[in-house]
Amino acid sequence: MTEAATMQFHPQPQAGTAKPWAFPAPERGALPNGLTVLRCDRPGQQVVAVEVHLEAPLDAEPKGLDGVATIMARAFNEGTDKHSAEEFAAELDRCGATMDAHADHPGVRVSLEVPVSRLPKALGLLSDALRAPAFADSEIERLVRNRLDEIPHEAANPARRAAKELSRQLFPASSRMSRPRQGTEETVKAIDAAAVRAFYEAHVRPATSTLVVVGDLTGTDLDAVLADTVGTWKGGTAEPRPMPAITADDTGRVVIVDRPGAVQTQLLIGRIGPDRHDRIWPAQVLGTYCLGGTLTSRLDRVLREEKGYTYGVRAFSQVLRSAPDGTGAAMLAISGSVDTASTGPALEDLWTVLRTLAAEGLTDAERDVAVQNLVGVAPLKYEMAASVAATLADQVEQNLPDDFQARLYRQLAATGTVEATAAVVSAFPEDHLVTILVGDAAEIEEPVRALGIGEVSVVAG
Repeated sequence: MTEAATMQFHPQPQAGTAKPWAFPAPERGALPNGLTVLRCDRPGQQVVAVEVHLEAPLDAEPKGLDGVATIMARAFNEGTDKHSAEEFAAELDRCGATMDAHADHPGVRVSLEVPVSRLPKALGLLSDALRAPAFADSEIERLVRNRLDEIPHEAANPARRAAKELSRQLFPASSRMSRPRQGTEETVKAIDAAAVRAFYEAHVRPATSTLVVVGDLTGTDLDAVLADTVGTWKGGTAEPRPMPAITADDTGRVVIVDRPGAVQTQLLIGRIGPDRHDRIWPAQVLGTYCLGGTLTSRLDRVLREEKGYTYGVRAFSQVLRSAPDGTGAAMLAISGSVDTASTGPALEDLWTVLRTLAAEGLTDAERDVAVQNLVGVAPLKYEMAASVAATLADQVEQNLPDDFQARLYRQLAATGTVEATAAVVSAFPEDHLVTILVGDAAEIEEPVRALGIGEVSVVAG
């Protein structure tokens, strides 16, 4: 007879004492060539993230050359005075590094990630790309062809088409914000290597640029590495560019982008509002999250859970351009998609949500969940160096102080329900929203007109 086996139970692990957390504070400095440097030591983060902000905004693109900033950004890793495009890519691979760049309204951003042991080599490649990009005719021609190939696909995408139409409707035709960020077929066709180089020479220089480095910098003589790499980048100074005022028409109206036979309607409802310099921003962030920031927010509870119109509807704010003098702006929007037959009822219920919110306000429970989700998960959101670097670079391009994000979390936690309600109601007033619907006009036009939420017009898809 065998003895019965016994199990040994070990004591249950006890949770440790919670440590206070704040968004990492960077150390700010400058190199002799004028390049501003923000460094942030993150012990344990062996993959270093680098972000470079170049003050080359879309407003600076020459007339008729919309998209030249995008082509320039994409060309930064297509060869230098030392390496061909193929050689440059191979050198990045040998470092285990990735490098990318894109252009947006505030300027051009170049991003690099690399193991800390290969940081000197990777920063050398980044320095070469910024200091002496090749801009070879053949590579620029290829990038232009690639961009032209993308445009029809973007037009066919309902969400992209809605975003393009909303910008066209909100901003005057003379404003760069009214036109696609990456250019149109007509303007991209006009871009050549000479245009890219002229834009580079006019706007890219160390004195107007900022480099952010985040990761485990223990044992790395970062000063020496920077001096040997980006410190060799030369360039003169430049006068600050005057930025044109942002104007927008948010008269309540509906524009249907006709897609005959479409089985779904893409919804994009928006207007512009204050940027992050405005004191209302924390309350607006919190209230907007309560309205449509997650699956449990008010819009989803009604349109998704109760009515089954959609897989999800989101409310969000996206900074377009930020300035301390109050001339910046953010896009405030609600986005989602519904089946064609539900377009009218879904819009009616969405407006009912907005009207109920204005009449009755948010609940304390909604506010508490939003704070928990926005503030409580922040340490996880910024676990990786890349997310910290991206946020620091966002602050740079939006002319915000280095401690903005840390202060924002404290402000979110201190924002009350009444304040959050006032901010979100102000952000989404029912009679000052431009509604874009990408769908079958023959099916949705009359039901939408019957709602009385604004004048309805139809444009070609």
